[in-house]
Amino acid sequence: MRRREQRTDQTMTADILSLAGPTMLEQLLQTAVQYLDTAMVGALGTAATAAVGVTTTVNWLVSGTISALGVGFLSYVAKALGAGEKDRARRASAQAVFMVLLVGCLATALTLSLAGFIPGWMQADPAIRDRAERYFFILYTPMLPRTATILFGTLLRAAGDTKTPMRVGILVNAVNVVLNFFFIYPTRRVGEIVLPGAGLGVEGAALASAIAFTVGGLCITVAFLRHPIISPRGQSLRPAREVLAPCLRVAVPNMFQRFGTSLGYVAFAAMINSLGEVSTAAHTIANTVESAFYIPGYGMQMATATLAGNCVGAGDRDRLRRMTRAALRLEVAMMAVTGGLLFLFAPQMMGIFSREGEVIALGATVLRMVALSEPVFGVAIVLEGILQGEGRTGLPFLFNILCMWGVRILGTLICVKGLGLGLVSAWACMICHNIVLCGLFLWTKLREHKA
Repeated sequence: MRRREQRTDQTMTADILSLAGPTMLEQLLQTAVQYLDTAMVGALGTAATAAVGVTTTVNWLVSGTISALGVGFLSYVAKALGAGEKDRARRASAQAVFMVLLVGCLATALTLSLAGFIPGWMQADPAIRDRAERYFFILYTPMLPRTATILFGTLLRAAGDTKTPMRVGILVNAVNVVLNFFFIYPTRRVGEIVLPGAGLGVEGAALASAIAFTVGGLCITVAFLRHPIISPRGQSLRPAREVLAPCLRVAVPNMFQRFGTSLGYVAFAAMINSLGEVSTAAHTIANTVESAFYIPGYGMQMATATLAGNCVGAGDRDRLRRMTRAALRLEVAMMAVTGGLLFLFAPQMMGIFSREGEVIALGATVLRMVALSEPVFGVAIVLEGILQGEGRTGLPFLFNILCMWGVRILGTLICVKGLGLGLVSAWACMICHNIVLCGLFLWTKLREHKA
């Protein structure tokens, strides 16, 4: 009996890795390009880095809200396929096309109309507000293809196809990198070779990303339409309540969660921006560095959400429990390794993106602090993904809002505004947020397993 259970656990681990692997590779490549973007902009000076960093959390707000809509479709499609109902999954795909058109157009109008106000709302230094506004406006012009990339990529992953989004992600990153070299810097000579350049600086980085997003949106749409299982071809694009209602029941709490937590990130960043250019640059670069070390967590989250939906659709609760245990063991091991690497190499990682000694030292300090909590945050990410796959987004909404605003924002407000402390205190509040969030998710799952 024990050998059978061991074989089942090994098979479950292999299933998790087969789904999570391509997603993690995709995110690794995206992070590598983000590193390169930050380094290339960082070569223009601290003010350029700060101008880009001012709107980073707004990017999380917009992308996170759209991704939340994808969670509703992921849960619906994963359950339908787990139950063997392919026609139902294809109907959901058609409704996703309708939502891409609707949400993409609305997001474009909203973001572009607010571009001139956001740097001021983020308490950016007046000297960098014009550049930050232009960067944001260019970056958000292609919101329709960006929406398609997020939603269609999520549906492909729900169908077990994580390789196609990975390939599209590789293409997007390649286009972005190549165009960066031509758009950011002026024409220059490297040895005997003359490299042409537009010399657009920060605006060039935004333009390169905007073109890359457009290419990615077109490619993922073609792949989605051609998919053998969930292609929406032949299905009606008219709104269907019987499909949209269950999708939105899952998506809406997650949308409020991501909107609320992203607003928290905006408030958090605004308080840090008020500390000055050095703290803003250190925070921006440290966030970029840290993102690479969360890759195992978010790759596993997508995989476990899909598998959890399959288990619920098939009515197999025992398999769901086994998958949860296997995923948590795997996640803790991977995040312990990434946390150790982050702790050891924090100064060197900061040094890739900045030549300012003060920025490097401050960023390395906060990175070493957060490195110790990597496994804790990884557990929270995976358990949240499992609940999302089950279609239970109410508890994650409650837990995330409580921890963001009751722990991180309130704590940072007291430390930074009330006590006059700096960036280190703000990141300490962020770590407390992660610990409390993990504890709430663990308490929920342990209570369910005992029941």
